[in-house]
Amino acid sequence: MVKFTMRLIALFFVFMLAACGGNSETTSSTNGSSEDFQPKKPIEVIAPAGPGGGWDTTARTVAKVLEEEKIINQRMAVVNKPGGGGAVGWAYVHGKKGDNHTMFVTSPPILFVPLNGQSDLDHNDFTPIAGVIADYAAFIVSADSQFNSMNDLVEALKKDPKSVSVVGDSAPGSMDHLVFVKAVKAAGVDVTQLKYVSAQDGNGMSMLLGGKVDVYSTGLAEATEQARAGKVKVLAITAPERLDGETVSEFPTLKEQGIDDEFIVWRGFMGPPEMDEAAVKYYENAIQKMMETETWQEQRDNFGWTDNFMSSEEFKAHLDNEYNTMKALMEEIGLVK
Repeated sequence: MVKFTMRLIALFFVFMLAACGGNSETTSSTNGSSEDFQPKKPIEVIAPAGPGGGWDTTARTVAKVLEEEKIINQRMAVVNKPGGGGAVGWAYVHGKKGDNHTMFVTSPPILFVPLNGQSDLDHNDFTPIAGVIADYAAFIVSADSQFNSMNDLVEALKKDPKSVSVVGDSAPGSMDHLVFVKAVKAAGVDVTQLKYVSAQDGNGMSMLLGGKVDVYSTGLAEATEQARAGKVKVLAITAPERLDGETVSEFPTLKEQGIDDEFIVWRGFMGPPEMDEAAVKYYENAIQKMMETETWQEQRDNFGWTDNFMSSEEFKAHLDNEYNTMKALMEEIGLVK
């Protein structure tokens, strides 16, 4: 009888240990170890705009390097879903709740567009995966412009904010507009009186070169191309310090002209709502590994990008902070809907 009782006690402890082991394994999966997930089918990478822009270029470059370096052993299929300043693509991804094989490239418009009322979805409706690169904006004028520096432009705007027309390829309250607003506000300009022209058909550069507007707020890549051709002057870029590289090293920053402002056009990736933590960790690690490869570094330098890796958690904190900053700015100029 004693032996039988001892056997029962021993069996009880075996079952208890097994149960504890099972609980530990479940906890590991819940915490989202990247080893708990492997993609089982092609991954759809959404660029919420047409071909050729910053979202499209970033999506295709990242997908290409991840495939070529065999960091992700599934096809990365880039799909363009333009419209609504990104809203069409976001709605598509949002409809794939819990899908671990869909992601999209994002940047500041995920904050601006919802704030100005063009989308019901904002960054809180998606799963942050990782921040990847930093790009910068540029403020340019035609080669024969009366303005030779950002301070020249600021002086004219202080005298009469409506005397200078500023064009951007985004809608009022979106990136090209707000980057410029933020910069001249830091210089003391009354930003509620600015004359902003929206060229959403992408012809901002033609309007500048055709003499229809005075200033073009645009991306660094487009500014560099026209500056190299001698068609424009770059008054300032929004980088924290001068950049390295042919032509771009000649562009002055806002800060070196006494304007205490900078703006990073960050780009990163997000997934649908309720994406598994293990999948998020898998993609986060894959992107970080990709950024260490020579293939990526060559592509990055070719586009004039700067590495700006953020983990999922860091990316979420960055988005929250940027959202609050932009909301305050947009409320001041009456653009929050």
